[in-house]
Amino acid sequence: MNQFHFQMGPELNRIFGVDLTAIPGISALTAHTLLAEIGPDLSPIANAAAFASWLALCPGNKKSGGKVLSSKTRQSNSRASHALRIAAQTLARSRSHLGNFYRRIRARLGGPQAITATAHKLPRIVYHLLTTGQAYEESVFLREDQKQAQRHEKRLRKQAKTLGFQLVPIAE
Repeated sequence: MNQFHFQMGPELNRIFGVDLTAIPGISALTAHTLLAEIGPDLSPIANAAAFASWLALCPGNKKSGGKVLSSKTRQSNSRASHALRIAAQTLARSRSHLGNFYRRIRARLGGPQAITATAHKLPRIVYHLLTTGQAYEESVFLREDQKQAQRHEKRLRKQAKTLGFQLVPIAE
């Protein structure tokens, strides 16, 4: 079984033009499922948001009279959508940017919403890689992680100030 996955890696790269298994959470099996369900050509799809919507991984938008009635995601029997949700769930213990994103959303909204939100990010990344032909780089998300750390520090400083304390950095 393992030999099959190792032999199919270069073949997937040849078909897609990029290595989708470099994306955290996406295994060779997930990449095979995406190949079988969507194929290597995404030219009929207008953009990444339309691709995520087509996979039913976007929030709904039921409104009446300006009031939001429901924002649940649509039900889908798509194997690709299901595979991306499983891939998102595997990021719970990942040390990648996507793993940090999953844990942050899970702490705020709960597990099911975190899976959907992370699964929404994955097809957007896949679309970008398949349409541009660029390899996946984790360094792109470094800036976002730095901004998150700055927001966290700013919030802590503000909390300390309201409590009458002052934060002092530890000398290394």
